[in-house]
Amino acid sequence: MRPQIIIVFLLSLVFFSCSQKKQEAQQTEPQLQPLFNGTDFTNWVEPENNVWWTISDGILAANYDAEKKGSILWTEKNYRDFLIELDFKFGDGTVDSGVFLRTEHEQIQLGISGSLKRDMTCSPYISGKGYPVEAVGIKEILRLDDWNTVRIKAVGAQYTSWLNGLEVMQYTSETAVEEGPIGLQLHPNREMSIEFRNIKLAELPTPMQ
Repeated sequence: MRPQIIIVFLLSLVFFSCSQKKQEAQQTEPQLQPLFNGTDFTNWVEPENNVWWTISDGILAANYDAEKKGSILWTEKNYRDFLIELDFKFGDGTVDSGVFLRTEHEQIQLGISGSLKRDMTCSPYISGKGYPVEAVGIKEILRLDDWNTVRIKAVGAQYTSWLNGLEVMQYTSETAVEEGPIGLQLHPNREMSIEFRNIKLAELPTPMQ
C-alpha cells in the first residue's frame, strides 16, 4: 500500500474517532430547559402578598420591603437530581442571597455571609454547620458590578458549583434531602436587591445504587 494512502487512511480514522467522541459528549451533556420564562411566575410559586419579586424585560428582581421580612421564591415542582444554571447581578446594599437545594436548610450562597461578614458566593451553607467548605478563587472570578453565571449540580448528597464557567466547589452533605423544590432567597433583615435572568434547569438521571 502506498504511503500516501496509509496517511489518508490514518487521518480518516483520527477524524472519525474525534467526531464520535464529540457526538457522545453532546449526547451526555444535560439539556437545560428554561425554568423562568422572563415574563411571569410560571413554574414558580409567587408568595402571597408579594411585594419583593418583580419581573421586567426578562429579569427577575428581588428587593427588600419596608419591614425587611425577606422572601423565598420556590419552584412549583420538586426535584431530585438536577443541574441549574442562572445569571445573577448584585444590586443595592449588602447582598445576602442564595439558591436553596430541595430544602430551606441547605443552599449555595450568593453574596455576603451574614455570619462571616464576607463574600461566600458559591459556597454551601448548611443549617447547623454554617459553611463546611469554601469555594475557591471567587475573589478573582466574581464580577461585583456585572452579570455572573452560576451553575449548580445536585446529585444525591453531592453538590458542585461553577462560577462564570469555572468549577469552584464540591461538597458532600450529610443532611441532604432526597427531593424538594428549588428556591431563590431574599434574606430577611437586609436592605438589599439582586437580579436573576436566564434561569435554566435539567433533571438528571439518578445514579444506580
